[in-house]
Amino acid sequence: MGAKAQVTPDKPIQITVQWDKPEMTLRTSPTLQVVVMPPLERGSPAHDASFAAVKELGADYVRYVPWYPYPRLAVAELEPPKDGKTSWDFSRIDPTTLDFLHATEGHSFILNFSTIPVWFFKTAKPVVVPADPDQLFSGESQGTELLDPSCNDVAGYYARLVSWYTQGGFTDEFGVRHESGYHYRVPYWEVFNEIEAEHHFTPEKYTACYDAITGALHKIDRQMKFVGLALGWPEQDAKMFEYFLNPANHKPGTQIDMISYHFYATPLLPQENPDTWQFTFFYKADRFLAIVKYIEEIRNRLSPATRTTLDEIGTILPGTNSVKDPHIPLIYWNASGAIYAYVYIESARLGIDVVGESQLVGFPSQYPDVSMVDWTTGKPNARFEVLRLLHDNFTPGDTFCRMGPFGGEIDTVAVESTSGVKKLLLVNKRNRDITLQLPPEFAHGSITTVDVSASITRPSAQSWNNSVLTMPPFAVIVIVAGK
Repeated sequence: MGAKAQVTPDKPIQITVQWDKPEMTLRTSPTLQVVVMPPLERGSPAHDASFAAVKELGADYVRYVPWYPYPRLAVAELEPPKDGKTSWDFSRIDPTTLDFLHATEGHSFILNFSTIPVWFFKTAKPVVVPADPDQLFSGESQGTELLDPSCNDVAGYYARLVSWYTQGGFTDEFGVRHESGYHYRVPYWEVFNEIEAEHHFTPEKYTACYDAITGALHKIDRQMKFVGLALGWPEQDAKMFEYFLNPANHKPGTQIDMISYHFYATPLLPQENPDTWQFTFFYKADRFLAIVKYIEEIRNRLSPATRTTLDEIGTILPGTNSVKDPHIPLIYWNASGAIYAYVYIESARLGIDVVGESQLVGFPSQYPDVSMVDWTTGKPNARFEVLRLLHDNFTPGDTFCRMGPFGGEIDTVAVESTSGVKKLLLVNKRNRDITLQLPPEFAHGSITTVDVSASITRPSAQSWNNSVLTMPPFAVIVIVAGK
């Protein structure tokens, strides 16, 4: 994005900044998604380091999603109440959830127990969940028609689940008290996930469920805020935004605090490599950003007080789920990190509130290419380090300042912090070195570079004294001007 200029490979790109011409105030928070996967279970070699990375990062709005492929890690009532007995069981859900709550202590977060117990739906036959909690299983996503179209039964399930973590326990369907002793506070609750694919909700059915669930949870905590939609393919469903964001389609008093939707850049062809990712990934990102702008126009027209979180941003390679060792090259993590940084910059220019990178842990059989840490050790990779770089250097309230034309090979933004510190954020969109001629104020100071070496060791700020910078392939760099 940004202004265009003619650039030749052998000539440095001239970077200029007009500090006396502020363009906008930054309101965007960078964060991440944590999806419950077997490597995050206690006893896994990746567990401790993964949650330690989340805690050390200290981000707000971290999204936590126990997901349907592992129903025993995500669904607290796997069988319908019958003959005076219920199947409520948090024994496999609590450990990871509590570790997440402790890792995000002192920060806002978004909980999304997105998997609706399948017995709330009409299905051809009963669904039998595997005994092994780590066995992949898609049965919980069956069904498109709720037995209770009002969604009040589903709302009751979520009210009990939330009470387990916030009210010390709950009373079940037969009047039996279940004690947890937990009194956490849930700042944000997101209603379902990728509703186009998971149970295929229509706008009308989803809105009815959103109203029923948020109404039930508001009775538990009047301060709780809510996130709606979580669309996986926002470009395909303008009707969902038009219907859901219209207050006339909701029950009186329903809060629409935030909407959410997702984006993953994928190669156009399976045989692509880093030399083609540099074009197709960013082409897909530009298409997504055009969609964001369109959705923002709908939101501003219908519900301007509603905020937006892009809570799954990442890249996916074809075929990586089908092999035990997908052999993902190191440079991929940098290309993916560069995409996240690019979407962060351009979403910030559109006034988006939260941009969340997906996801803390993926692993072979479950999207290894979206992992932000090594799934065997929990050590952060370059994708996590890009998030850390953004989180540690840019804060809502900072000022974006006008820049001169810099071409399409890079993306960059000049930022003045609330304390007056001048910074440059630079993203190399290409799989080759690119040389920049920096403004005089950045000829000395400090520099932090996330490049391919970030997959080996955590980058740290280094002293900087040069007016010319050569950016490695897919590098994301922050330069802080010296005083």
